[in-house]
Amino acid sequence: MAGIFKIVMKIKLDYPDDFHDYFSYRLVLILTCDRLLRQDKEMREYSMLAILVGLAIGIGLPMQTSINSRLRNSVGSPFGASLISFAVGTLFLAIMTLIDVHTLGFSTTLFTSQPVWIWLGGLLGVVYLTGNILLFPKLGSVQTVIMPVLGQILAGLLIDNFGWFDSPQSTLTMTRFLGAILVLVGVIITVAAQGWLEQRHNRITETAEKDIATDTDQSGLGIWRALGVVAGMLSAMQTAVNGHLGRVLGSTVHAAFVSFLVGTLGLIVIVLVLRPQFKLIRPTKTPNPWWMWIGGMIGALYVLGNVYLVPVVGTGLAVVIVLVGLMAGSLMIDQFGWFASKKNPISGVQLMGLLVMIVGVVLIRVF
Repeated sequence: MAGIFKIVMKIKLDYPDDFHDYFSYRLVLILTCDRLLRQDKEMREYSMLAILVGLAIGIGLPMQTSINSRLRNSVGSPFGASLISFAVGTLFLAIMTLIDVHTLGFSTTLFTSQPVWIWLGGLLGVVYLTGNILLFPKLGSVQTVIMPVLGQILAGLLIDNFGWFDSPQSTLTMTRFLGAILVLVGVIITVAAQGWLEQRHNRITETAEKDIATDTDQSGLGIWRALGVVAGMLSAMQTAVNGHLGRVLGSTVHAAFVSFLVGTLGLIVIVLVLRPQFKLIRPTKTPNPWWMWIGGMIGALYVLGNVYLVPVVGTGLAVVIVLVGLMAGSLMIDQFGWFASKKNPISGVQLMGLLVMIVGVVLIRVF
């Protein structure tokens, strides 16, 4: 009823002379409703495209992780592998930016007219990447996934609710909160199910994680878990910051390039301070695969997709959609053993976890 009232009031303002004419009124009403329905259809199609983009870049993220892990084995340093990955991504985005806007530069007035935080997206990405490297030996594989995911969902909902970083504001309702909880539960089921299977088969990973839990003080574990949540929150902030940068620069590709360039410069500083050894070896005594060099391109497409997503669906939903894609991609890599990964067949419990995540996304998106 409220929608019809708004339409009638709009007609009355736009066509004051014809409003009281019955036939003109009916014609204008039909034309206005038709225009609004077409606009609504276009918005739904636009949102559906955004969801597909989010799932695609989420699926690509674990592929990038597997590729970068293989690169790390060949160069002998996680920071060296990250630097190479970021450098390749920056070069790839530089070419795309030149094709799109024909320049890599931007107006220097942005430094004074825009907040400082719009340039920090790349550094937030480096902190998140480095955080995962540090968390894994302390928390094990399961908690290294779950803790950052908790931080991502929490920060995404807060950013949407309060409109931080100039993100589209979307009030946090009980239904949206329930959807976020379902996504987190789905992640826990999907990730933990793999751990349960490993325990059943007495695999090496389960033994290693037991050793970690035994050797590490519980209070220390609490600190590392908190750092994992913070790392996830920084990742969601990066998504929002890069989304705003895309609107400021007027180009998603240009914004992704700037973010990657800042991240590459940050990694150069880290490498100069830590001075890791660079060496190119063949860990499997076979030629290094060509695909170990393309992780940076996949990471570039991930950042580019997030820059596109935020203005369309908001930070919170963007984070959640990408997480669903991430879990789906991880399961596919396990199932088929892509990128030299060990095959781990998908279980019914893991598929159930993925379904729970999808239900959570529907609740967040529809309500």
